[in-house]
Amino acid sequence: MPELPEVTTTINGIRPYFQGAVIAGMAIRERRLRWPIRADLEQRLQGRKVIDIQRRAKYIVVILDRGGLLIHLGMTGSFRVITSRSSPEKHDHFDFITDAGVVIRYRDPRRFGSLIYCEEDPYRHERLSRFGVEPLEPGFTGAYLYRMSRARKLAVKAFIMDQSVVVGVGNIYASESLFQAGIHPRRKCSRISMSRYNRLAGEIQRVLKDSIDMGGTTIQDFIRTDGRPGYFEQQLSVYGRSGDSCHHCGHAIAIQVIAQRSSFFCPQCQT
Repeated sequence: MPELPEVTTTINGIRPYFQGAVIAGMAIRERRLRWPIRADLEQRLQGRKVIDIQRRAKYIVVILDRGGLLIHLGMTGSFRVITSRSSPEKHDHFDFITDAGVVIRYRDPRRFGSLIYCEEDPYRHERLSRFGVEPLEPGFTGAYLYRMSRARKLAVKAFIMDQSVVVGVGNIYASESLFQAGIHPRRKCSRISMSRYNRLAGEIQRVLKDSIDMGGTTIQDFIRTDGRPGYFEQQLSVYGRSGDSCHHCGHAIAIQVIAQRSSFFCPQCQT
């Protein structure tokens, strides 16, 4: 599933072609995504100007001159920027067509993504109302994690993946951050000290920033809007490496299911 860095990479890819443009039209070939695309969306968006493209959690937030859009990539969604004639393929479900003739095409083989129109401020939509802090903004600190964890009994990996606590720390980056912080993913979140949370918060931010800098992680379906893959996968220390040697100590990387997700860690380095 595309995570925060991949969503950010997608935004960075389409922004030069979409921000400031006028939506001259839409072509919707498949309305049955996670939630059905409303029947009158083409008419609603005709002539609307794209003011900005932002991110909240894993949603792409498109600010229009009136209202906005919430776009989620689901498990397999991605965008392509098309500047020449190119026929849509089987899983290309909709296009934004700009006044400059650029086509921003959405592809989603599993159709778990979504396109939601907001008549008013998209940040007031119920889909965004229960999210916690953004991990790359000042409010995300070790002190915040320590405070939020005191009354919780769940494993720390499940805790930092809880979207009501902090958004966008998906399975890949939770595993990598916990490894870099030296914290076992099964450790109870309420049993972790302030100093260890300070380190974990810093590692989460560093891992996410490194992935954004490298263009997002290529895991199965995600590739960048320009067609080139992200390269962060080459830097993964534990995720997907069960049985391989730890880069730090040489111990075999282990895998366990935590909160219904495969979790990778080093039993020697993480306590």
